[in-house]
Amino acid sequence: MARESHAARRERLVHIVERLRRTYPDAHCELNHSNPLELLVATILSAQCTDKMVNRVTESLFRKYKTAADYAGARPEEFENDIRSLGFFRNKARSIRACCEKLVARHGGRVPRTMDELTQLDGVGRKTANVILGNAFGVNAGVVVDTHVTRLAGRLGLTSETQPEKIERVLMELVPQEDWTLFSHWLIWHGRRRCGARKPDCVGCELSAWCSSAGQTARGARRPGAPQKRGASAPHPASD
Repeated sequence: MARESHAARRERLVHIVERLRRTYPDAHCELNHSNPLELLVATILSAQCTDKMVNRVTESLFRKYKTAADYAGARPEEFENDIRSLGFFRNKARSIRACCEKLVARHGGRVPRTMDELTQLDGVGRKTANVILGNAFGVNAGVVVDTHVTRLAGRLGLTSETQPEKIERVLMELVPQEDWTLFSHWLIWHGRRRCGARKPDCVGCELSAWCSSAGQTARGARRPGAPQKRGASAPHPASD
């Protein structure tokens, strides 16, 4: 689909969005949280880690630390030990403590509701801010671009960009704003359950009719001449 027109791509995306909406009606952020602060902490912890790993840690972490002041006042060694099972735990501990210090000093301990204010916090880039705004406050400020969204945006032929910021700009232009947060969830769920990095299930993929690379990935390719199956089997369990 290298010569696909912009209008044709937008039309194809309409079908992709509708099929994703029907396939994953319950798609949501899979980081466990009960308030914006918990989601902020969990999202910072999720860098280079799976949601399942983070959820195991935050189950006890959220019982111990209730407020931004609790995190800000935590002893460095103790807090590092609390999250030691996660990768880059020392850097994450520093970021969370510094982030919460600013929450206390600048925002009365509350998580702010704007992109500019969020991205001024330690450990918070645009991706994390989008997670917070979309899932904690229902604000569609952008599209979360993680490894799954990056992979699927390329495989679906929505963009040839590889940098998250550029991918997000393309998706924000193509996808209706009211679906920005959900679109990320849909692609993430599809990436975990159907379109894996190493073993995409092109045969059972619900999007194969509108995917520019359907059947072309070696381990997930259809046999030559084999018919496409659209939604023929249930999504696989999440692999991460």
